[in-house]
Amino acid sequence: MSLAAAFFAALLCVRGEAVAAQCGDTAAGFEAWKKEFADEARGRVSASSLAALMATSYSTATITADRGQRSFRLSLDQFLAKRGGSVIAARGRTLKRSNAALLASIEQRYGVPPGPLMAIWGMETGFGASRGNVNTLSAVATLAYDCRRSAYFTDQLYAALTLIDRGVFSPSTLGSMHGEVGHTQFLPRNVLNYGTDGNLDNSANALSATANFLKAHGWRAGAGYQPGEANFGALQAWNAASVYQQAIALIGRQIDEE
Repeated sequence: MSLAAAFFAALLCVRGEAVAAQCGDTAAGFEAWKKEFADEARGRVSASSLAALMATSYSTATITADRGQRSFRLSLDQFLAKRGGSVIAARGRTLKRSNAALLASIEQRYGVPPGPLMAIWGMETGFGASRGNVNTLSAVATLAYDCRRSAYFTDQLYAALTLIDRGVFSPSTLGSMHGEVGHTQFLPRNVLNYGTDGNLDNSANALSATANFLKAHGWRAGAGYQPGEANFGALQAWNAASVYQQAIALIGRQIDEE
């Protein structure tokens, strides 16, 4: 921080105005940032959730994963080969049959057919086999501190702390590298907004929440979901990577057209 910036920050403190916690690009400032963030968050979330925040550690693995998402640069064929698209489609068809009553209930309520739900479930966690082993609060706090997407993940951090206050998360909740949790990998804000039940480590709850998310993002019952069709926009809301969107649409169709 320059001398001028430091003087301005000090002046704001003297005046009693809020000063945003200073983001950083290395682990060096993380502990100081946590204290600044806790000061800002006091009153918005409980003291116990802030204590959980203070116990978090900087997740180098999260930062490495955030900087290295190379698979999204592959062609669709390359991406499907790397992610096992044919295996996901085959397993998805089997799970569609064994979960027929649940999926029919979800489609009746939200208008989302089994295919895209099975595709998302398989793509995200291998149908629940790989839900992540990174401390969720540490991952989200690290990304809130990191300057690359600080504002976005600050919102996710407030959501995670709120979920701890509500008993949905605990300080030891585990998930993936970016703080996603459950069978279909919801970020904390999406757990708050679309989780029909807090426990997304339950596959039925996770699939219902996923359908709820898609409906909230414009899914129309009976409309198509391939590129150029009405419901493809809802799949685009699920993940920003074009190749991922196309993969979900293609695998979903292979499952639904069985």
